[in-house]
Formats: sequence, C-alpha cells, structure tokens
Amino acid sequence: MTMNKKWWVFLSAALMALFLAACSYGGEEEAEGEATASSEEAVSGGKVSIPIVADPTFNPWHPSAYAESNVINRVIFDGLTKPGKDLVPAPDLAESWETSEDGLTWTFQLRDDVTWHDGEPFTSEDVVFTFNDITLNEELGANSASYFGQVESVEADGDYTVMFNLSSPVAALPAYLSFNTEIIPEHIFQGEDPWDLTSFNKENPVGTGPFKLKSYTSGQSVVLERNEEYFGDAANLDEVEYKILPDANTHVAQLLSGELSIFALDDTSAVERIESADGVDVDGRDTNRFFWLIVNQQEERFQDVKVRQAMEHALDRQNIIDTVLQGYGTIADAGITPALSEYYTDDVKQYPFDPEEAKKLLAEAGWEDTNGDGFVDKDGENFEIIFDIGIQGDLEAIAQLVQQYLIDVGLDVQLNTMDWNTMIDKVVIQRDYAMTLNWWRYPPDPDLKAYMHSDFAEQGNNIPAYQNEEMDKLLDAGAETSDVEERKEIYTEAQKLMAEELPYMFLWYPQEVQVKRSDIDGVPELAFGDTLHYIQEWYMAE
Repeated sequence: MTMNKKWWVFLSAALMALFLAACSYGGEEEAEGEATASSEEAVSGGKVSIPIVADPTFNPWHPSAYAESNVINRVIFDGLTKPGKDLVPAPDLAESWETSEDGLTWTFQLRDDVTWHDGEPFTSEDVVFTFNDITLNEELGANSASYFGQVESVEADGDYTVMFNLSSPVAALPAYLSFNTEIIPEHIFQGEDPWDLTSFNKENPVGTGPFKLKSYTSGQSVVLERNEEYFGDAANLDEVEYKILPDANTHVAQLLSGELSIFALDDTSAVERIESADGVDVDGRDTNRFFWLIVNQQEERFQDVKVRQAMEHALDRQNIIDTVLQGYGTIADAGITPALSEYYTDDVKQYPFDPEEAKKLLAEAGWEDTNGDGFVDKDGENFEIIFDIGIQGDLEAIAQLVQQYLIDVGLDVQLNTMDWNTMIDKVVIQRDYAMTLNWWRYPPDPDLKAYMHSDFAEQGNNIPAYQNEEMDKLLDAGAETSDVEERKEIYTEAQKLMAEELPYMFLWYPQEVQVKRSDIDGVPELAFGDTLHYIQEWYMAE
C-alpha cells in the first residue's frame, strides 16, 4: 500500500454511540455515575466469549482497524477519555481537562499511576508521540485522524500534563478522544513503521487496559486475561475470549448453545428465536448510528442531486425496517440521530417511497428508458452500477432489497459481495467503488465534519466525496462553538441541507439489539461498544 493510499483511509468504526446530554466537557463533573458494581454483588472469576467477523489489528490507529478490531482495542488500550454512562465524556487516562478562554488550547491532567502491560510507566510522552508522530502525520493516514484536523500539535508540560494546541476551537475534542483514539506506547513504536510493526499489531499488543493478550490464533480466537496491574479496580472476569466467526448464523447458534456470551446482533432476523430461548436477555439500545447508501460522487453521473434524490425515493426503507430489522429502527432523513435530542430535528425534506417520483427525477436528470429494455439510459449507455457489499450481519439481505428497488426504477444494479476486509480495502482505502451500503457510528457530539466536509472528500471519512461550500461553512461553525443554543441553530440548518443535498442517501437510525446470556451481570445499560469501556465491571452471577 502506498503512502497516498494509506492517507485515504480515515474510516471510523462503523459501530459507535452518540448522545450529548449537555455541552459540558469539564473533566471532573462527568465522573458522576461511574460507580462499579458493589463488591458484595460482584463475583470474581469466569470468562465471557464475544464474536468478531475477521482477524483483528491490535492498533487503534491502523488503517485496517475497523469493527472487528475496535471491540478488542477498547479493552486492551485506554484513551484520554471514554464515553460516560450518561455518554458525556468521562475520565480515563486523563483525570480532568479544561480549555482556554479562546478555545485554542485544551489541557489534560493525566493519571500518575498507570503502567503499560510490559511494566513500563505511562507518561505524557506516550500521548505526545501517539498524536504528533502517528495521528497528525499526514503521510500515514491514521484511522480517525480526520477528527483532529484542527490540532496543530500536542505538547507535554511535565510527565502528567498534555496540551492540545488548535488552529480553531473544537468543542467536541473530549468526545473525539473517547472514541477509537486510544494511546499507544512510545517505547515500542519509536523509530518503527507503525503499520508494519507486525510484532505489535498482529502478535503482542501492549496497552494499559484492564485485560492483556494471553493468546491469539489467526482465524480462530483472541484470548485476553485480567491485567492485575490495572490502574482502576481489577476486572472481575478472568478472561475475555473473542471468537472469529464470519457467519452471523453461527453467532446466534453459539449464543443459544452457551458458547457465546454477549454481542450486538447484526442479523435481526433471529430476534424472535432468541427472545423465546431460556437464559438469554434481549435489549434494544438507542445508539447514534445512521445507515447509508452512498454513490461515488467523483463520478459525474452521481453529482446530479436529482439522481441521488431519485434513488432515495426508490427505496422502501420502512419495509426493510419492518422485515429485515424486525422493527428495530426508524427512517433517517439526515445524519444527526434522534438520540442526540438536543440537536435532532425532523423538520427536513423527506423521501417517501415513490417509484414514480424516482423515475420522474431520473428523467429530469436525462436518464430515460429509450429502448424499452427496462433500464434507463443516456447517450446510448445504460445506467449501470456495481454495488459493492461486505458480508457482515444483515448487510447482504438489505443490499439485495436495495438492489431490487433500484432495478424497479430502471437502474441496472449488479451486486458484488465480498468478505469484510476485502471491502474495507476496496471501498475505503482504494476508493474503488461506484455504490456501497454501510453505517456510521460516531463520537458523542453532533459534529459531522469528518463525514461530510470537503476537506475530507479525498483523504478522510467523507467516503462519498461530497463537496458543498454551504455545508462546509455550517459544519465549521458548529464545530467551533460550544454554545448549545447557537449549535442547535447551526445543526438544524445543516440537517436541512443534508436532507436536500443527500451527501449520503440516509436509510435509518437503527436501534441496537444487544443479546447476552442471563448469567452475566454488571453490564451498563449502554450500546455494546460502549459497555466495553466498563468490561472490568462485568461479572458472572452466582
């Protein structure tokens, strides 16, 4: 992979939580509600098993670290902050933080009692190295780096204080630091290529988290064991096992047989069978995710908004929610989810299922069926689309319905399924695609700059390559102000523009279906990805 291609990959984990109760980012108030399960209730010992769909990469910043890696890296490593149980950023490696009056400097006070899994002390130099040498190094194209576009440098003031120096204010910085941005050890990575250091990324990761690597067998499992030197309360569980199981049906079968313990159900078609089983709990969790269909707007044909609007009208999204998702979702019209109640609005342009309106819009864009073959064409060429999909959960089933809806309005759509890691390389890293379907889950803040701003159209999370000056101005303004009322006004306008312009063809806001064996306790009432930040509190009930 060339350096340029590495720089293209800024995919955040497709699995996130998002909920801002208030715009208070002080690092001390957020510690409320962080109490662990009482020692009288918690039982020490036991193991839980969690499924992942592919081999992981033990480096949260690596361009290939995606969903299957995030659920492990959040347990091995720690960030400066983490999602609180109210989803406002809470302390982790940083005990507290504050911003300067002009908003251009954030100062974080670090814990002084943290050691790496190999016994080396954690200090501010690890934070400085992680950001200055990895995140802010544009040639590397680190995963999640697009969150930190306004960070000019990170500097240490002694062993346990760090300062983030910004070119413009970023109200959401503590939230960004809580999401897949864990700190890695300077003493191991200094002088090494961070992506080619196989001894760490694929063999022996060294973190500061409550569990550390015990064993890893490619294609089979990753087993973590309790870190007895963890700076917080020692974990109750002895081990956490991640079983590499690409097939969602296997996840369900092994949950019912007791071989798997807890996970977010990707294929909701099995919900009824799981709900009727003994010894299994099923809970719907609100998350700030939105599913999307995107087209590559570097292609001229997809730059016409009428084409994108036609495709949105062609989709019977409610039918997909009712059938494939078993009702666990609501139609999405923009990128800010209802869970972000401070900022969400439904007063935007909407796209009811209307195939005739879709055909009309395609005709207005110059695409009509001139030869009677059922497909629209222009200048003698059919509107052909290769639809790339990575196999995970119910994505393939959803994609098959989307394909048929688009064919019904005259688009010649050919489905191209592939394994998950191949999709990441083709679509995200290489940007070699025409259309794809997936989701975003992002940090606890309404700032969607990383996903829709022109700055990231070729080298960031703006995978559809959408560019619009008006949208850029709104996203910049929202990112730079911390006043809640002002942000509400900005993001209301931004949502209206999103719905009109469709940088993404918004599909739905899913409700996560979290399943777990009933003998596991101490799991916070959060989305699955966020509960992993509290895995040291989980325990096996007697």
